[in-house]
Amino acid sequence: MSAKKGPYFQKAKKNRVFQDVVNQIQEAIIDRKLAPGDILPPERQLRESFNISRGTLREALRVLEQKGLIEIRVGTTGGSIVRQAGMEQLTETFTLLIRSGSLSVMDVGQFRTGVEGKTAALAAQRASAREIKILETMLKKAEQLNARGSDGWEEFLDIDQEIHKELAKISKNSLYILVSEMVHDNIRQYYDKFLENVQGRMAENLKDLEEMVLAVKNHQPLEAERVAENHVHKFIVHMKEKEALLANRQPKATAKP
Repeated sequence: MSAKKGPYFQKAKKNRVFQDVVNQIQEAIIDRKLAPGDILPPERQLRESFNISRGTLREALRVLEQKGLIEIRVGTTGGSIVRQAGMEQLTETFTLLIRSGSLSVMDVGQFRTGVEGKTAALAAQRASAREIKILETMLKKAEQLNARGSDGWEEFLDIDQEIHKELAKISKNSLYILVSEMVHDNIRQYYDKFLENVQGRMAENLKDLEEMVLAVKNHQPLEAERVAENHVHKFIVHMKEKEALLANRQPKATAKP
């Protein structure tokens, strides 16, 4: 594969050389002047086009690689190759925000309320017979785990998350699918910390899931949205209760005389 040719670039502005190089290449990719699989011009040609040093160019290319816009390959067949746009960087950032505690229980809960309600509504509008059958199979698994009592709690949480992600797939909305994957792949740490398997908790969740799947099966978007939002609201209430309980257990600092 040969390097992409074309007068895409101009001399970088001297007061912000490095960022200007990043911006120009990024815009060329966004505008499809450079398509996925294209190889950027050789290093020497880029340096001449931008009128920059080797160090500045390589720093700019590293930033573009970190953004997921290019892949830098070494060797005789290497080069800077334009990547297909993906969601990896966004997913990684969201994961870090959750795992570092930068997003609170309330942040996640309030976000889920709106998104999961609309996701369920779309799923109810768009679900095929095959997709409904998949949901029913997953629901049957959840019922079996509920019957096991506390021994089935951890696996029940897994299937609960999978049902939510499946609803997003059924919605056929790429952004809802992405958000659902990001949230439910990382939300478990909140469950482990704030959501205990108290008496009746699993049965309560199961009832919500049954009502959600039934609304989707009957193609009732408003009912699906109502049940999904109510389900997430319960999640917020339970988490807040446990969060307050944990806070009260913390030893209170005594004032120094």
